[in-house]
Amino acid sequence: MLRYGASRLGSNEVRKGMSSLAEQAIRWCNDQLVLLDQRRLPNEIHFVECTSVQEVNEAIRDMVVRGAPAIGVSAAYGIVLAARQHHAASPGNWRETIEADLQALLQARPTAVNLKWAVTRMRDLMAETGDEDPGPYLLDAAKRIHREDVRANRALGEFGAGLLEAGAEVLTHCNAGALATGGYGTALGVIRSAHAQDKIRNIFVDETRPWFQGARLTAWELTQDRIPVTLICDSAAASLMQQRRLAWVIVGADRIACNGDVANKIGTYSLAVMARQHGVGFMVAAPTSTVDMEASEGARIEIEERSKHEVTEYEGHVLAPAGAKVWNPVFDITPARLVTALVTEKGVVEQPTRRKIRILMEN
Repeated sequence: MLRYGASRLGSNEVRKGMSSLAEQAIRWCNDQLVLLDQRRLPNEIHFVECTSVQEVNEAIRDMVVRGAPAIGVSAAYGIVLAARQHHAASPGNWRETIEADLQALLQARPTAVNLKWAVTRMRDLMAETGDEDPGPYLLDAAKRIHREDVRANRALGEFGAGLLEAGAEVLTHCNAGALATGGYGTALGVIRSAHAQDKIRNIFVDETRPWFQGARLTAWELTQDRIPVTLICDSAAASLMQQRRLAWVIVGADRIACNGDVANKIGTYSLAVMARQHGVGFMVAAPTSTVDMEASEGARIEIEERSKHEVTEYEGHVLAPAGAKVWNPVFDITPARLVTALVTEKGVVEQPTRRKIRILMEN
């Protein structure tokens, strides 16, 4: 059962604390994983304390933490907790007994490839440990994964900012900021870097139904950094593009197939289609850990579907009649041909193809 360290703050206190909170939404403290509960933002600050891998699994599954890079980092810390538990209970064969927990983690949010990447990396490191307690060794590895993600975000932020011209107005979807990563952000990493270079005039943010990550999380992050932000309904994006106000649509990714197809928050594909129709650039910002070289194309990526209640209700308020059927895919697939630029910590891939991505990953 998840434990909460609750703090109800007024809006002024929330604003004053946001910059540090966003950058520290994932923390290892006092031998446990502490997560900022993203379900309760922007008006309530709650921290969830995870002392077992089961609690980390629950936090990932229930969207206490969300965003592919953040899920991967959290899973790495969860494996530290699992290893300690299994080694204490069965020091002679803990690598075998831990496997069920690793498989459960992999199924918590199956579309997010960073989860698989982190589990695989930590599993490989387990083979290098001796008979002593693996906790310290694996904790160092988890912290290294965390630091690497932040460095990657900052690097890709600089690369992406280089594509923007002064006075740019851009649109982003969902939340691909510090809250969705180890820190700084992917799509918002580009935006933060561009803002630091005085290139940003305004950021338009889709509300992003059904969880409102754009309205609750992205708009919140940007206002705390004093980056100009305008919130719009998801359905207003086409009209915004029609008015020729946008230079780029900038999004993150939960998984990128080796041919350049992109799985990201539902609604991303429609933005890419509209961007192509209106001559707006479409940028995908993601670390190379989000590239799945085992997925030959987007059609091979498993798309998670979630409860109908996420669509028919919000915070206990019923929005639809009881008899209405619901289809609630969490992600969609944007074909590579609609991507103007894929921005990673290794550089920019324009009009990504299978060959270009292979070269990127080999460098």
